[in-house]
Formats: sequence, C-alpha cells, structure tokens
Amino acid sequence: METHVTQEPTAPAEPTVLVRPEGRVLRITLNRPRQINALTREMLALISDAIEAARDDDAIEGILLDGAGERGLCAGGDITMTVNGTPEELKAFWAEEFDLFIRINQYPKPFVSLMDGITMGGGIGLSAHSAIRVVTERSRIAMPEVRIGFIPDVGGNHILANAPGELGTHLALTAGDVFGADAILAGFADHYVDSASLPALVEAVAHGSRPIADEVRAFEIERPESAYAPHREWIAEAYAGDDLLEILARLDARPEPAAQEAAAAIRAMSPNSVVTALAAIRRAPALDLAGVFRMEAAVGHAFMPTWDFKEGVRAQIIDKDRNPQWRPNRVEDVDLAWVRGIFDQEF
Repeated sequence: METHVTQEPTAPAEPTVLVRPEGRVLRITLNRPRQINALTREMLALISDAIEAARDDDAIEGILLDGAGERGLCAGGDITMTVNGTPEELKAFWAEEFDLFIRINQYPKPFVSLMDGITMGGGIGLSAHSAIRVVTERSRIAMPEVRIGFIPDVGGNHILANAPGELGTHLALTAGDVFGADAILAGFADHYVDSASLPALVEAVAHGSRPIADEVRAFEIERPESAYAPHREWIAEAYAGDDLLEILARLDARPEPAAQEAAAAIRAMSPNSVVTALAAIRRAPALDLAGVFRMEAAVGHAFMPTWDFKEGVRAQIIDKDRNPQWRPNRVEDVDLAWVRGIFDQEF
C-alpha cells in the first residue's frame, strides 16, 4: 500500500517592515514582534527606501513610525548581528544605521515616532532623532551599552550630553532606564500620551485636517513627575567634571542611598566602557549630530577587537551568566592614553 504525505504549503514569510500609505502619511511599522522588532540590515534598507520614495511624493505629508506587537517599538540591533557578524559586517551595519538616522533627523516632512514600550539602542536611533517623538506610560527607554563592554551610540551622546543637570551622564554610566516622563525630561521625547489613545492618535495623524504636530499635541495628557526629579541636585553635583574617579568619590560621599547605588552600578560595568563613555559625553557638545555619529563610529571600531566587548556580549547575550570578567576590572587601571587616542582626531 502506497502512502502519500501531503505537505501544507509553506506560508510566505512576513515582511520585516510594513510600509503603506494611510491617509496623508506613510506608515512604517517594524514587524518582528517576537524579537521586539530588533533591526536587521534588511530592515534598515526597507525603511531607507520608503522614506526616500515619500520625500518627493506630494500625496504624503508625513511619516508615522511604530512597532508591531505589544512589547515595544524596537529593542535595538538584532543580537545575531552582534554575536555572529564579522567586524566588516558590524561596521557596515553601523554605517547604514547612522546614515538612516541622520536622514530621519533632517527629513523635510513631519516624522512621528511612537516610542511605546521598549525602545533601546537602534530603536532610539530611529525615533529619538525624529521631529515628533511620542512616549506613553508603557515606554521604557534605555542605553545599556556599558553592560556589554561598549558605549552608548546611535547618536545617543548628542541627547545624553544635552540632558539637564548631568542626568545624561548618570544614565550613560549606570546603564539606567528611563520611562515616559523621564524620557521627556532627559530629551529623548516630546509628547506624553495614554497608550490607550494611540489608535485614535494614529487615525488623527493620518486623516485629520490640522497640521500633524497639532494633531499629536491634542492627545497630550499631564505626565507624572519624573522619577529622577527628586535626585537632580545630587546628580548635577556628583557627575560634574571629566574625571571618573572624582565622580565616584563624590558619589561615595553622598548621603543619598541612590548615589551609593549609582557608584556600585558604575563599578560593575566595564571600566573601559564607563571611562570612554564619559569622554564621549564631554566631547559631544562641541559636535553636531553627524559629528557625534562619526565619533561613536570611531569608538565602536576601537572597541570591537577588545576583550571587554567580546566578554560583555558573552556574559550578557550568549551565556547570560551576567558575570563578565572585565580587563582591567577597576576604573583605576584603565589605560587613559588608549582612551585619549580614540578622541585625538577631528569628527
């Protein structure tokens, strides 16, 4: 007796980016919800092509960026690129990211980014440099790169360096998260809305009669006080200057428990990373956004072959033991000449 096995046809893969006109805007949805819409080079190309095609399309008045699923806009670059990519592939990915983020920042039409849920790394690059940046009570913004032997990038130093009262320095060195109200205080976002109102906001942006920015403002609600507001005085005092050992000494001497926790957090990060991150933040105010991207690329190229970057990726992403063995393992032992050499150039 012969048996025939009928195989169901394989469903076509979902596109990683959904691009469609919706009323007067082009809606771009990152579409890898299981990976919190982590970015691949294919996604960067799709987004780039879409916004360039819309630039001179008179029927398109603006861009609306969001993410599929309930978890967030974008968790950053795809970890398989970080783990398995060659140095050349990583450099190409970073270059393509930076080019896209600059073009988003300079886009001639209103560019609305819905930073609902998790928005990290490359997700910040896509959204925080756009013209109209929306957060909700579910937003969680983070640049945790010093945990993996790296520094904040994707133009993040441009925002961190301009955050009020050294808040950006605190966030960069402790890999701290910010939520909706915090993100506005720190300069990552502009508008706070209720997540339940996002469908109505999208409808108004796409089909409303008022200017797009006015339609977004109509959905703003009073935001709660930032969790960092009570800490701004000691943060501003403790993080002044460009010597990390002095910053740690001031944090150690503060009476606030949160300052002690910050000092412990910094000491747990890659010493090379936190020293270099501080240097990058101090250099950033003298640069425009494109210059910051060039600076971050130079840092990335310098860090890529280091022990700390490989060890951080191993401990936090591959093995997930959360126990990286940094080299050196103390801020006091960082080679400052090596750090200075990274920044001894024009950006």
